[in-house]
Amino acid sequence: MKNICLLLMLLISFSLFAQETSQSLRTYQGEETKIHDLVHTKLKVDFDFTNSQMHGEVWITAKPHFYPSQYLKLDAKAMLVHQIKKGEIDLEYNYDGNELIINLGYAYTKGQEFEVYIDYTARPEEVKQLGSKAIRDAKGLYFIDPMDTNPDKPTQIWTQGETESNSCWFPTIDSPNQKTTQEIYITVPDRFTTLSNGLLYSQIDNSNGTRTDHWKMSQAHAPYLFFMGIGEYSIVKDHWKGIDVNYYVEPAYKDVAQVIFGNTPEMIQFFSNKFGLEYPWEKYSQIVARDFISGAMENTTTTLHSEMAYQKKGQLIDENTWEDVISHELSHHWFGDLVTAESWSNITVNESFATYSEYLWREYKYGKDHADAHLYEDQDQYMSGDNFNKNLVRFHYANREDVFDGVSYQKGATILHMLRNHLGDKAFFGGLKYYLTKYQFKAAEVHQLRIALEEISGKDLNPFFNQWYYKNGHPKLHISYEYNDLLNSVSVTVKQADKVFQFPLLIDIYESGMLANHTVNVTQKEQTFSFRYNKRPDLVNINANHVLLCEITDDFKSLDNYIFQYNNAKHYIDRRDAILKMAENQDNELAFKTLTKALNDPYYELRILALESINLAGKYKKKEAIKVIEQLATTDPKTKVKGIAVGILGKLIDPIYKPVFSRGMASDSYSVKGNATVAMYDLDKTAALEAMNSFDKDAKEHLAILLTKIYIKENDESQMPFIAKNLLETMFVENFSQYHKDNFEKTFAWIAASNNREAIQNLVTDLVIKGKRYKEYGVDQLSLNLLRKVVEMQTDASNTAKQDLIFIAKKGMADLLE
Repeated sequence: MKNICLLLMLLISFSLFAQETSQSLRTYQGEETKIHDLVHTKLKVDFDFTNSQMHGEVWITAKPHFYPSQYLKLDAKAMLVHQIKKGEIDLEYNYDGNELIINLGYAYTKGQEFEVYIDYTARPEEVKQLGSKAIRDAKGLYFIDPMDTNPDKPTQIWTQGETESNSCWFPTIDSPNQKTTQEIYITVPDRFTTLSNGLLYSQIDNSNGTRTDHWKMSQAHAPYLFFMGIGEYSIVKDHWKGIDVNYYVEPAYKDVAQVIFGNTPEMIQFFSNKFGLEYPWEKYSQIVARDFISGAMENTTTTLHSEMAYQKKGQLIDENTWEDVISHELSHHWFGDLVTAESWSNITVNESFATYSEYLWREYKYGKDHADAHLYEDQDQYMSGDNFNKNLVRFHYANREDVFDGVSYQKGATILHMLRNHLGDKAFFGGLKYYLTKYQFKAAEVHQLRIALEEISGKDLNPFFNQWYYKNGHPKLHISYEYNDLLNSVSVTVKQADKVFQFPLLIDIYESGMLANHTVNVTQKEQTFSFRYNKRPDLVNINANHVLLCEITDDFKSLDNYIFQYNNAKHYIDRRDAILKMAENQDNELAFKTLTKALNDPYYELRILALESINLAGKYKKKEAIKVIEQLATTDPKTKVKGIAVGILGKLIDPIYKPVFSRGMASDSYSVKGNATVAMYDLDKTAALEAMNSFDKDAKEHLAILLTKIYIKENDESQMPFIAKNLLETMFVENFSQYHKDNFEKTFAWIAASNNREAIQNLVTDLVIKGKRYKEYGVDQLSLNLLRKVVEMQTDASNTAKQDLIFIAKKGMADLLE
């Protein structure tokens, strides 16, 4: 799905913005002018599930920021406004469906508070504003299966405010530089659980089968961080220093919630220590919602996660894939919620810190290799996108959603890592403490971050910030060496392509078992640095600490250099680069021997990389490597490594490993189970199929694509319903080839022309679900075309059974077009 989605997003974004981009990029996008300051927001809400609407009452307390003002301007999108009052007096107002301008009766002056009351109806389905990636409406308020018609989906309501969508469900000044306390009275059918910011003060059972929950937030935060979540949830309770740390999950995930989210209290303590400011809020809850439009959202005290957070026991044994998101959203409660970007142009003070906090948590919890591997992925993600010409602080953009990209997140995290290295830990984290303390419960911008760091470090950081925050790109370096054995010196030439940057560069030189560190200052397009030696160095390693964000082309490094690098340079990237180079040269005996050594690398992802890279062709000459892989398959502490090792052994098609595969298929680890299944199928189909049929429901769901492919090979009609339910998923694989396409079409035709009612129903249901879920990516049209194919292939109009199958397909088409 990833590749298809990316292409469609690019096409759609281009078509939407092609005409407006040029003009938009000339418009300065600064901080919103403060005419009024919000003070307190009180809400009472109840819901019309039939029409996906919300009736609301809001009491807004505000005051002029500086100048006297008679008119209050509020953001209020697509609402019906019924009444506006101040006390008992009706107020005049103008409303254009987007902005509400209220005549207060007379001009209030600076510091003079007033309260207005608004009775309204929020109509999220009427909202028309571009959301994330400009491919769907940002409605603010979302009703999920409101009439409870989908047996596979619970009824839920949730909100999403960032960037400026909470004004779709309550009138407010929807700007990140506003701060307000809040309270919300939420009335729902009494079977539902509610969650909002702050603390639950009371619950009142009403006489009509509903309940009113009163949530109150006594600390000020930005309007885009207001949140409501409603549904049938199990609450798994945890705590940290006397405050509630709770996890709201669907009942089916109650038993694994602690495994998914259970590191949260330790994270709170870690970030409190690291940032020098104890967690500042009244509670911390996390809730998982269906059909969420993003990955997660750091609503103050109440983070919302997408259903991707849900994982089964067999997945969690291998890895909690959601842990980075959990640490990211929690750290926002310092960077983003406590101190908030004053404008979307300055979003780096929110998102770059949250992304770098993923690194900090990994570094503390799992070690430097784990953290460095993550930072490498961040850098790669930034560089693989269309990001080179974007500033980190971006005062010009076509749409405010555009700043949520690989620059604000991944590049920004890398720049913070550089800044930390530049200042040293004590000054860097001391500066962050000063920044957070000075601007807590306020909005801030990058200049204020810089000044805070300067206050603590005593350094002038303007050159760093001007180059990395207010300009774009990164160094592209071409490296060459020249050895002079007569003078016993090596000259290292650094050439910069495209743009010229100024930066310190660490060069490590390894000679006769000794390491010499040299830091040089690169300031020109081309510079040469010379270093003396007694014996020609074994390795010259550029950007040896891998702190500098850059691209390096080094064609002078030999295979022997890379082999030496793996054995002596300790950084994750050094070892990773060496493994990849040795994998390209496995005919070289020493390279293969060292690659075999890498199978036992201390970091598990590099063990996996070595496993996936090693070539066992001519296996009788590679017994030592196979022996190591056998050990990994049975004793490695990481089940992901075990699984890959089992898969590698499976490619040898050797009956000696049948007991290993048999045990693997019985493993609780999905990595081991999946790889062992494929390996056993290639060796003993009957044994594999028998074991597959005994897998529990969770394992079958997680391994669905793998099992579907095997069942397709078997042409097993008894498994046709299972194949039909999962067939569409097999399209969305990496490197989707003509073979995959042909196989999909053949299998689809086999199912679509069959008389298997359950299979047809499963196929239609999955096409409708995927079409609706990924409508913004064009999957709805793909599903619609496939449903038409089903109708075409059920051609025998005189056959009653066929007519029933045609009806199922046509009903699916109608559901998809709703």
